[in-house]
Order: sequence, then structure tokens, then C-alpha cells
Amino acid sequence: MNTIRVVRGVGRAETRMASYDAALAAANIHNYNLVSVSSVIPAAATVKDVKTASDLGPAGGRLTVVEARATTGGVGTVSAGLGWATGPGPGLFYEVAGEDPAAVRRRVEAGLETGRGLREWTFDDETVAVVTADADGGGYTTAVVVAVYGEAESIL
Repeated sequence: MNTIRVVRGVGRAETRMASYDAALAAANIHNYNLVSVSSVIPAAATVKDVKTASDLGPAGGRLTVVEARATTGGVGTVSAGLGWATGPGPGLFYEVAGEDPAAVRRRVEAGLETGRGLREWTFDDETVAVVTADADGGGYTTAVVVAVYGEAESIL
């Protein structure tokens, strides 16, 4: 588990959960059981922004993730933002959901700034990924940005 992949997707469907599943399918992580963790990046990890995951192992496996997710059943816009700050040691993720992509980006950047200030670590790089989707009110729309730690592990 030295690679953390950042993937993203948008999904639309008749139910909230189905739109979420469709967004995960767009990111190619829909066949796994996602286990959310807080937002610390291990020192030995490399973060790669890959947009869509390659095969991460057998269906039904467990994936450790940090996830930004926004869903609406109305008309408008949804935005999910995930930012990461890295350096020679540990790093941080920060996730935000909202309607306005610029506001989501600002909140991610502010969260990373606060997180950096709470730690005596060195941070050399910062990246923010925001996914935005327009919703027409015909069902549900979900936007996700997900950091996937390593590959799927057996859940049994």
C-alpha cells in the first residue's frame, strides 16, 4: 500500500443510493466495500491523481478511502472537493461537499491550511480536485472524489 489513488465520478439515478453507486462506477470503485478513515497520509505513501481506478482486486474486497461526496435530488449544482498536502513525511487529506465549486475549493484550501498548522510536519506540495455536476431534478445526482489507499483486501 504505497500508492493512494485519487479518483472521481458523477452519477445520476432514481434514488440517492443508486446515484452514489453510479458515481462510484464512474470512478471504477463500485465493486468494493469502502471503509472510510480520517485524513492522514502515511509517510511512505505516494498520492497519484488518476481520475479513474484501474483494477484494484477481486470484487467485494475492502478498500480504505477518504471520500468527498455531494448528492442532491433537486435542481442545481453539487460539488465534491478533496485536497491533499504532502511532503517528505506524513501528509493530509481534507474533504468538502457543497453546491458552489469555487466555495468548495476555498473550504478545502482553508481546511488544509488549518491542518498543516496543527502539525509540525513539512509540506512541499498541495493539490485540490473538485468535481461538479449539474442536476436537473429528475432523480438524484452525486459527485464524488475519493482517495483510495492501496488495493482491495479480503473482507473475510
